Amino acid sequence: MSRNYKISDQSQLHFISFATVNWIDVFTRPAYKDIVVDSLNYCVKNKGLEVYAWCIMSNHVHLIIGSQSANQSHIIRDLKKHTSKTIVKAIVDNPQESRKEWMLWMFERAGKFNSNNKDFQFWQQHNQPIELNSNFLIEQKLN
Repeated sequence: MSRNYKISDQSQLHFISFATVNWIDVFTRPAYKDIVVDSLNYCVKNKGLEVYAWCIMSNHVHLIIGSQSANQSHIIRDLKKHTSKTIVKAIVDNPQESRKEWMLWMFERAGKFNSNNKDFQFWQQHNQPIELNSNFLIEQKLN
């Protein structure tokens, strides 16, 4: 089934994906998914992010986003920075996290190989943005 999507001239839509380092399955726990959702909601309310579709998988996130006034790459940079710190802290503070030591070791190890980090690296560096400039691409990414 094909649909027509109205693409605003003022808002560029992008499909982006970002994954945890080493594809670690962090989002099997609802508490960690909630941090991503809360952060997305914050960016919608306070930073001008428009979220049209999203999916949180066990180790990565897919988004279809836009913004009429703000720089999308800056918003996503800030979102990833905030969620990485908040999720790592949630892992540290979770007494029932059975994989705590292993995950923290993996995040710390990844952080040592990246000069942009002080302690841990949670997300992989890239976002793989794809501009959605046709109904075909929008439908493809929604599916």
